[in-house]
Amino acid sequence: MTRSIDYGNLMHRAMRGLIHDVLSDIEQTGLPGEHHFFITFDTRHPMAELADWLRERYPEEMTVVMQHWYDGLAVDDDGFAVTLNFGDTPEPLYIPFDAIRTFVDPSVEFGLRFETQESEDDDDDDDETPEGPDEPQRDAEVVSLDKWRK
Repeated sequence: MTRSIDYGNLMHRAMRGLIHDVLSDIEQTGLPGEHHFFITFDTRHPMAELADWLRERYPEEMTVVMQHWYDGLAVDDDGFAVTLNFGDTPEPLYIPFDAIRTFVDPSVEFGLRFETQESEDDDDDDDETPEGPDEPQRDAEVVSLDKWRK
């Protein structure tokens, strides 16, 4: 039996821990200086909580911005709750860390991207049971911030 170190999964867990720590600090002290976040997440994740109209508008993924106005940030081991403003309508969200696809702070040119290893062409296979207790495995990589530059 061959055993190997699962660096991808270890890196994935470490990067989610970093996001947890950053948001926990923001929960306690607020956003310092020009820091702000673009967070893209999978709206189909079973633990993601968002209004029905937002889920209909963003059936697969959604990017939220935490910058000038946010309220009720509460971080736990699995994710975070926050109320954000959508067209002058405050909406509560719960975003599991496992649902995050990108986390970017353009003020300091920092970004993380979680790549899924699932095939985009997944048909209706009956044997699509992921192994292990976690969601399907993803690789991690640093994101280029050119996309968000003005």
